[in-house]
Amino acid sequence: MARPTMSHSSSFLLPTTDSAAAAAYAVVVLNQRLPRFAPLLWNRARLRVCADGGANRVFDGMPELLPGEDPDEVRTRYKPDVIKGDMDSIRPEVKEYYSNLGAEIVDESHDQDTTDLHKCVSFITRNPPCSETSNLYILVLGALGGRFDHEMGNINVLYRFSNIRIVLLSDDCSIFLLPKTHSHEIHIERSIEGPHCGLIPMGAPSASTTTTGLRWNLDNTSMSYGGLISTSNIVEEETVRITSDSDLIWTISLRN
Repeated sequence: MARPTMSHSSSFLLPTTDSAAAAAYAVVVLNQRLPRFAPLLWNRARLRVCADGGANRVFDGMPELLPGEDPDEVRTRYKPDVIKGDMDSIRPEVKEYYSNLGAEIVDESHDQDTTDLHKCVSFITRNPPCSETSNLYILVLGALGGRFDHEMGNINVLYRFSNIRIVLLSDDCSIFLLPKTHSHEIHIERSIEGPHCGLIPMGAPSASTTTTGLRWNLDNTSMSYGGLISTSNIVEEETVRITSDSDLIWTISLRN
């Protein structure tokens, strides 16, 4: 039986886009440096959630990304809707500042079994900014860089919520999950991404992965740690098509 096809696009990173209008974006900010496109995605989002110390990054980082504007006006305009986590990283003055502006503060210090990103994604799925979860994209800023165990925990969230479109973003690349339940079409936005890309069998080995649209395509190829993984591949066509018997991580470089 043919698998349904899932389409993917990074059009949310374009300054103006018609295709992004149909999607409902939620932004999650983690405790790493804000990428340069944070203001664009913040304005595009219908729901903005800071994970604990991510609020510090918004407080400090948004004025740095908008140096020609008054810092206090920037901080007022870029106010998170929700600050959620175990509250061990947010500075007291930042917490008070956003609380006074009306941000919802959700202290989950009692829960030490899930990461701050997991808590934020759970909150968004319970309070989605749209009626159809198929239209929901969760864009995660600050998920990459810093401690390696944090990065692995963030990637694990992609697997924990494999039915939700979650994109991890840094200045350098984007990462998302390709569930094995679907075939995938990735529409390449050449003005903002590529050409370098990778397909990583992080959850389990893949006995058979097939691609089109790459310089070095896979043809019923097996991939595993200790064997072949597709890194430093090159996007050659406008659409990359991927089918695999295993969940895969897709990553592509972002242009400056």
